[in-house]
Amino acid sequence: MSDVGANRGLFVVATPARSVCDENARALEKHQLLRFIALGTRRGTAGVPPERTRLNPRIGLAAYASWKIFSPFRAESFRFGLSPWFDRWVLRQLTPGDHVISSYGHANASFAFARRHGGKTFLDGGNSHPDNFWEVLSEEHRRWDCPHPPISRRAYERSRAMLGEVDYVLSPSSYVTNSFLSRGFKPAQMLQNIYPVNLSNFSPATGPRPRDRPLTLINTGGLSLRKGSPYLLEAFRLIRQKHPTARLILIQSVRDDMRDVLSRFRDLPIEWSPTLPHPALAELLRSADVFILPSIEEGLARTVLEAIACGLPVIVTPNTGANDFVQPGLGGEVVPIRDPRAIADAVLKWADKILTPGWQPRVLIDTKSLAFESFERNFLAQLRQLGLA
Repeated sequence: MSDVGANRGLFVVATPARSVCDENARALEKHQLLRFIALGTRRGTAGVPPERTRLNPRIGLAAYASWKIFSPFRAESFRFGLSPWFDRWVLRQLTPGDHVISSYGHANASFAFARRHGGKTFLDGGNSHPDNFWEVLSEEHRRWDCPHPPISRRAYERSRAMLGEVDYVLSPSSYVTNSFLSRGFKPAQMLQNIYPVNLSNFSPATGPRPRDRPLTLINTGGLSLRKGSPYLLEAFRLIRQKHPTARLILIQSVRDDMRDVLSRFRDLPIEWSPTLPHPALAELLRSADVFILPSIEEGLARTVLEAIACGLPVIVTPNTGANDFVQPGLGGEVVPIRDPRAIADAVLKWADKILTPGWQPRVLIDTKSLAFESFERNFLAQLRQLGLA
């Protein structure tokens, strides 16, 4: 009984791969509330000592091999197939009274054990409710004749089955929160969990905008149906009707579901950039005028926050999560999903301002509110309100 008493009220963080849950573990560790973090990797996470780190590198090795062997969709499906293995491994290490934090479908049995033995369970809501995720993206895949579903059906069903064992959802955005509230979760179950984002490298350009630079649009995320990439490209075609020299900068990261669709836009002069480290990425953002991300489904798009920190107006949808940080008319615009005309109109509205001599980018975000310290205070304050800290 003494071992149970010593562990009662402590937290176990369990995800196969590195994720935002690492930040929750760091915060818990600083307040002596972490029993251990379980990862399917070779290395632990910064801020958590080895004695409170449990690693299963075989799971990570299997996932890594799948990326080398299979297509991205099959590799992702294989990775989700490893979740029961990871779950059983975590379950063997739990003790009565443990609270458990995990993400969709990775710890179903562990969640059930925690609730039966006096613990609470916390779901990392990195995406919207599984039913919302499945419905909106399945529709998108049908629209573009994509041959496979947004994720494997097994992953969807396992994520959905986990919901019956969830006490609280850690939500990064109003979009995620509303998707759960509309499907029966109660407001008291929704905890704010806005990811900490290191914006130290991201700041506006110091000099005036070059007069000879054509209107330059940018998206620094990957291209996929989920990110609304076809609508971005369609909008760019519309924008070039008024600004024939307009540029579009994209990152060379294209998911399987977007490859065939991309061939429909061969006529567009896209400028491709490799994936870049943060200092170079910030320089690339400062070379552009407007950031566009018309996502169909997203928990919280960090790329949008990086663009805002660089002073760019951003054009986003209500489904990016990052729309919570956009002041329409001041820092950008929020447009409906699947609407290239609305995207183009928003860009053209901002182009009139940007191309006016004397235009100066403005940072309309409190970068300190996205620092780890703010995340930690908010997370621990909510745990105290629940009587768990």
